Amino acid sequence: MSGYVYNDGGRSAAGYKGETGDCVCRSIAIATGKPYKEVYDELSAMMKAANKKANLRGKNTPRDGVSKKITRDYLESLGWQWIATMKIGQGCKTHLRADELPAGRLVVSVSKHITAVIDGVIHDTYDPSRSGMRCVYGYFLKGVS
Repeated sequence: MSGYVYNDGGRSAAGYKGETGDCVCRSIAIATGKPYKEVYDELSAMMKAANKKANLRGKNTPRDGVSKKITRDYLESLGWQWIATMKIGQGCKTHLRADELPAGRLVVSVSKHITAVIDGVIHDTYDPSRSGMRCVYGYFLKGVS
């Protein structure tokens, strides 16, 4: 990547403390510009509804992760589109580097993590790029036609 900026997506400003696995909530807040608490509450509501529908006692907050389906449904409801960058068995075609991703605001999926990238710069609580070698599974982009 052409850079990295520490960004918790407004988590600490919203009053949340400690370490957590909230990368989906954090990245969506960063990329969309929505307040962290608003994203957190909306994802929580979707998680609760999905668990109730399936009669499960699963996670009800994005504190420790959000399913791919809920992540996708939420971002698509905001007008974002999923762009896959690899297929099963294909091997890595796109890395977490500015020269391999489009400009703009992205929510990027890598192994076991979601991160925000804005115009080639990673915005996260750490640099997940693995020196530009981390494979990108795909990303969400606003308003693709």
